[in-house]
Amino acid sequence: MRARGVVCRATVLVFLALFVTSGCCCNRWGKSDKDQIGYASWYGGKFHGRKTANGETYNMYALTAAHRTLPFGTRVKVTNLSNGKSVIVRITDRGPFVDKHKRVIDLSYAAAKKIDMIGQGVAKVRLEILDSK
Repeated sequence: MRARGVVCRATVLVFLALFVTSGCCCNRWGKSDKDQIGYASWYGGKFHGRKTANGETYNMYALTAAHRTLPFGTRVKVTNLSNGKSVIVRITDRGPFVDKHKRVIDLSYAAAKKIDMIGQGVAKVRLEILDSK
């Protein structure tokens, strides 16, 4: 009876460990811990003029972006993997909050336009962290 309890506890611990670490594979990291591959979306008019998470006023014509965890002020090079175009943005907001397992960044309208992703709305991208504040 006691051996059965030990096996049961061990099984629970294994499943708990797998559950806790399962989120680690959601955002694919590239060549280094400063590269990340995932999907970008963009946000524009509805948020233009509103406050961002860092307290700045959102300007859809500025080269800015939202990321869930990077510090505010971090500069990131975003490359559209379907056409090779890239843009450098500054993190000023938090997000994306939709499709958290695939989307890694929300770009301003201007940044999305620079990498030709306005039409499709979502694009597969590589993020390269340039510097962090």
